[in-house]
Amino acid sequence: MAENDKLELQVEASAQELETTPETPSKKDKADKKADKKPAKKAKPGLFSRIAQWFRETKAELKKVQWPTWKQTMNNTLIVIAFCIVVGLCIFLFDKVAEGLFVALRNLFH
Repeated sequence: MAENDKLELQVEASAQELETTPETPSKKDKADKKADKKPAKKAKPGLFSRIAQWFRETKAELKKVQWPTWKQTMNNTLIVIAFCIVVGLCIFLFDKVAEGLFVALRNLFH
């Protein structure tokens, strides 16, 4: 129970502090807050320095890239070609089936 009493006293003390503090800050406090919010303006770098910085950053990022080996590139290329052929065959078959259905329907009602 002693710990609960201590906590209640702390809560009451903080509540009293809140009640005694003024609700509206003074003009000086408002001016200080406004001054803190506005950062000092920095000079914007020139166009050519920004372009140079972009190239430096791009070069640094490209050094981080893990480039595939020739074997991995060839393997991935062959996989893509195989899937293109499979998808092309599926589309071709669907087209032929749909064409056959339309011809059959046309002959049925013609």
